[in-house]
Formats: sequence, C-alpha cells, structure tokens
Amino acid sequence: MTGGGFEPTAEGHGRLLRDHDEVVAQLVAADAVLVALGRSSSNADGVLRSVAQSAQKLCQCQGVQIYLLHGDEFELAATVGLSPEFQQYVAAHPLRRDRETMAGRVALDRKIQQVIDVLSDPGYGRRDVQRIAGYRTLIAAPLILDDEVVGAISLWRTRVEPFDERTTVMLQTFATQAAAVVRNVHLVRALEARQRELARRVEQLQALNEVGETVSSTLVLDEVLFKIISNAVRFAECDGGSIMEYVEAERRFFARTTYPSSPELLSGLRKVDIELEGTLVGRAAREGHPIAIADIGLVDRDVHLQLLYADGWRSVLAVPVLRDGQIMGVMVVRRKSPGGFPVEVLDFMETFASQSALAVFNARLFQELERKSAELHVASQHKSEFLASMSHELRTPLNAVIGFSEVLLERMFGDLNERQEEYLQDILNSGKHLLELLNEILDLSKVEAGRMELEPSEFAVRTVIEHAIALVRERAALHDITITLDIDPTLDLIESDELRFKQVMVNLLSNAVKFTPDGGRVVVVAGYSGQRLSVTVADNGIGIPPEDQDRIFDSFQQGRRGASREEGTGLGLTLSRRIVTLMGGVMTLQTEVGVGSTFGFTVPIRGLEADADAGVSAGAGPMVVVVDDDRTSFDLVSAYLDGHGVRVVGARTGQEGLETIRRLQPAAAVLDLRLPGMDGWQVLEGLRSDPVTQSIPVIIASILDERSRGLAAGASEYLVKPVGREELLDALRRVRALPDVEDGRRF
Repeated sequence: MTGGGFEPTAEGHGRLLRDHDEVVAQLVAADAVLVALGRSSSNADGVLRSVAQSAQKLCQCQGVQIYLLHGDEFELAATVGLSPEFQQYVAAHPLRRDRETMAGRVALDRKIQQVIDVLSDPGYGRRDVQRIAGYRTLIAAPLILDDEVVGAISLWRTRVEPFDERTTVMLQTFATQAAAVVRNVHLVRALEARQRELARRVEQLQALNEVGETVSSTLVLDEVLFKIISNAVRFAECDGGSIMEYVEAERRFFARTTYPSSPELLSGLRKVDIELEGTLVGRAAREGHPIAIADIGLVDRDVHLQLLYADGWRSVLAVPVLRDGQIMGVMVVRRKSPGGFPVEVLDFMETFASQSALAVFNARLFQELERKSAELHVASQHKSEFLASMSHELRTPLNAVIGFSEVLLERMFGDLNERQEEYLQDILNSGKHLLELLNEILDLSKVEAGRMELEPSEFAVRTVIEHAIALVRERAALHDITITLDIDPTLDLIESDELRFKQVMVNLLSNAVKFTPDGGRVVVVAGYSGQRLSVTVADNGIGIPPEDQDRIFDSFQQGRRGASREEGTGLGLTLSRRIVTLMGGVMTLQTEVGVGSTFGFTVPIRGLEADADAGVSAGAGPMVVVVDDDRTSFDLVSAYLDGHGVRVVGARTGQEGLETIRRLQPAAAVLDLRLPGMDGWQVLEGLRSDPVTQSIPVIIASILDERSRGLAAGASEYLVKPVGREELLDALRRVRALPDVEDGRRF
C-alpha cells in the first residue's frame, strides 16, 4: 500500500488489459455494423451477416444464425460458420415458433436462453438440424422490434462449453443491432414499395391520359380499341387480350380487336359464335361486373374458353363494356399460366372498359354523323359532346358519394354512432377531394393539350385581388390568420384574362392559409416591376425544404410541409404556374424552413408580350428547337423541360425548322420525321451537310421505329413516341444540352 492506494498486481493489470481489449473489440464490431448499414441500408443480408461475423468473433463460438420470423416459421437470414448443406436443409425444413428449438423458445418467452448440451435436453426436437451442424451448446436471444418478436439470433459451440455472463450481455447487444437492422430495412422497403406503387399509379394515369388523347384525336374505332387493349394487357400483366363487340340484333359477340394473338386463335375467334347466353363473355355482360377464371382447365368450357384453352391460354378475365346499362361489348385479357387477378387489376380493367364504352359510343355516333354530313364543324361539335359525356361519367358517381354522405351525416335516416359519423365524414371529405382533383385535372389537361384559351380584358387589379382574399378570409378567420394587402396606389387597369388571374390568386392564397399556423399572417403585395405587374403572397408558415422546392410545382406534389388542416390535390401550384406561363409571365418562390414562403408571379400589363421568336418558352438557359407539326407534341416537350432552365423554340415545318436551327444555333434539336413538305430525314441531311449546323446534336422523336437508320444518318439520339419525361431529359443530358447544375428559383 502506498499513498493511500494499492499496488496493482500483474494478474489485475492483465485482467484490465483484457477488459480494455474486449471493450475496444465491441466498439469496433458496433462500428462495422453501422458502416455496413450506412453503405447499404436496404441490403438486409449484408448487414445482418456483418452482425453475425462480429458475434462469432467476440463470443468465441463456431456458428451464428440470424432468423427472421414470418408468421410461425423462421427464415434463415444470415449465417456464419455453417455449411451450404445446413442452409439448404433449413430452407427446406424451416424452424417453427415452438419449444423444440432455441429460436422458438426465445421467441415465445421473449428472453435470452441457453442449453448447455442439446443432446441432454429432452425438449429439444430438431436433432436433424443438430446432426448436420454438430453443435452441442446453444444460446439464443429474441429480436424485438416495437414490442414484437421479429426474429432470433442463435450462437453455438461444437463442444459442451457454456457461454458466460459476459457473452450473454454481448449477445443482447447483437440482438439489439439486428433488430435495428430489421427496422431500417422495413422502413426502406416500405418506402420503396410506396414509391413503386406511386410510380405504378402515375403510369396508369399516363396510360389513361394516352388513351383519352387517342379517343380525342381520332374517331377510327379500331385505332382506339387497339390502344385500349394493348395498355390493358400491359398493366394487367397479361399475355394477350381481345375486345368483343356486341351485336344486339344477333345477341352475340365478335372479336373486334385482339392483341396479340396467334393466327390460329385469330382465325378461330372470327369464326366462333360467342352468344350472350351460355358463355363467360355473355355472363359478364349480363351481370355487369368482371368475372375471372384462375384456371380454365378446371371449369366447364364454352366455345370461347375451349378455343383459348386449345391455344394454350390458362387464365382469363372478362370485363363488361357498358354504357347507360346498354351492352356494348366485353374486354377480355388472358394469361398463359393459371392464377387469380388482384382487386387492383379488376378496378383498373373496369376503368379501361369505361374508356372502351365511351370510344365505341363516340365512334358509332361519328359514323352516323359522317353519313349525314361531311362538314367539319359537325364532327367537332360531337367530339365536344363526347368530352362532356366523359366528364359526366366521372362526376355522376362522385355526386352520389357526396350527396348520400351528406344525407346520412344529417341523420335523415336515423342516428349515427361516433365511428359511423367519423367514417362518413372521411367518405364525404374524400369525395369532395376527388371532385376538386377532377376539376383541376381537367383544367391542367386543357393547358397541357393547348386547349385552354385566354380571354383578355381590362380589369382593375385591386378589385380582383380583394375578391380573391374575400374567398379565403373566412377560412383564415377560423384559425386567427390575418391577411393584409399592400398594393401600389398608382396600379390601375391591366389587360389580361381576369378569370385565370383570379384563379391563380385564389390558389396561392389558399395554400398560404393552409400552411400557416394559427395566429399567423399572410401578406399580399402588388406593384410594378418594369413593364410588368408583380404580385407576391407571403406567409410566416412552415416553409419548404430545399429538396422539395423544385418538385412542389410538379403534379400531385405538396412537398413535405407537415400535415395540413385539409387535404389538397397537389395540382394547384402546377396549374397556377402553367396559367401564368400561358399569360406570358413567370412564377417565383422564396422560402425558408421555419420562417415562411413567398410565392410570386409577374404578368404583362398590356396583353401578352411576344418573344423574339414565335413559340419560345420562358427561360434564360440553353435553347432547344422542337421541329414537329403537332402543337400538342411541342407543348408536351415544353412541359417536360419546364423548370430545367431551358428555352424551347417551336417550328412546324421541315423548312422552318432548318432555318430556325441555322439562325439560333441551339444546344440541341428535337426532330419529328413526319413533317409537311420537307420531311425529317431531309432536315437531318441538311443539318449534317451544313458546316454551321453539323455539330448541333439532333434527337429524333418519332412514331417510326427506325433507330439504326436514324443514327446512321447522323442523329445523336433516337426516341420512339410516346416519349416519357425522364427519357427525353436523359437524352438531352447525354448530348450535354441540359445544364449540369440547375440553380435559381425561377419556375
């Protein structure tokens, strides 16, 4: 003893060093797991294997198994020290949540347990597994996530050698790490599943829009039906399909459109009589709902099913095509393999069947009109009738949902309990949300298709802004939100579209009130900005994160701005920006998280200011010339490039395109091949033979699939219509027409 202390012995010093080394090893192991998790958060196998390797090293055992629990069976997720034979055997003969295994026991008892010698344990029932691995001493711990057992980690030694208390503590740490990995993987996989679902929904909407555009652009029935059935087959993940048209006078169906079909099946479909009575197709039409057969070989087959079965088809779905209760036909999709059809497929197919009914109705109507009159305005008039009819088909069920929900909430048929009232209120709110979404989608589709026409007139800016504020003031007052207006007293009349101007103001004000906390404020400022009118709507709400400031102007996006007091469509800002652009203006955004947001826009004071070149979209970045005689295609490319700092210039003919490219020297040109007069091939030849334009990248975008010829002729990229947004952007990036860094906040 010296100085009131003690002299450490060599044995004590050695023990301290061992403890120190063990702590360091544990920290290193934990760090390895975190590093693995950081590198690949969705790769459960790799991260769990890292946990197993650390456990084997620190716990001085010969083998480690990590199991994930699915129902009452364990899946072997990661192993160390086990042979492929063991892994294959356990995969074929999985462990269960029972007392015959250590994994099952700890899952039931929710605590760490050890068996010193499994051969001496009468309750251990999986001797088959023990014989393959050769273990004797076992210790296991449950993986617990949110108070639920999601798996187990098991360590073993090939000789009878109990695990000490230190190992038990470390095993608990590894169990916690494995559970954290499972949590992270669950979150990542849930997010990925949600992203895939959203992508699938967007793709379905695009397909519906594509079919709608086809219906609107052509009255050739076979073209419309082929587009519908090809998309239906693709999204139902089937191998083929047909649209059967109903002949009421003969009470039978015939195959109007098939995709794809063997020559034998096509010939058979044209010859066979598919009657309304006694067939699957007829039954679906009579009963008015989809009918699926998971295995054609297991049912009594009518003439149509027998024909399909003989051609190798094994499952089928028949969806009636009805209009106002009248049978117009049946849509049939089929697979080469047996299997059922999910509910979402049934719903989606009914939507396509509805499109088919409208298409058949419209085509028949047009054919009748064509026989009576060849005047163009008659066709246009009935085309508008079709569009109105399509809108009616969507609004009618919504009207019933909203109306009956309101009636029930008013307790006209009896009292409601709390849960019933809550559910009915959800139904009513969802119905109103869908109606609002429908209205905004229709407006947005008009803008994107170039069908929205402005109606300029002179109006007082103050009057319109004050009216817009009045529309949202009641909602603001409910949450004690103050709205103030600061307008330049010299600002009087402007010439623009008053209705669309007010629509933009109401959208911006509604958003500001929605995302401003109780007791907040919204400030509207209007004044001159050079020769233009500038309007801003500022709030002291929650703001928008930097990563969301671009995509918030995309359709169906609201940005991560927290839970709003009422559900929004995610289309208001998209529509507002498109309207402002149509008016010759620009929309801007300034925002800071926790401080607030300021949305603004500028528009010409006197009419629409023309650009130096007709058909030039706003922007100050690189220029892209689009040579296409279809105005819709030009508008679509402009919409795709909107927000990417690119100016888009249009040319309707080949000669105009050639001259425009020579004069403007753009960063790239997007060229259609089917052009009036000089076609796209001649334009491409002219560009490549001219030293002034031969270095300008040309991206062909055409319905003609002649990629090899196009690239050989000098095209930089070749895209086949319909062209998706990301497909076009990727092509422009490859030819270096898009800027590497998109800065600023001009939208």
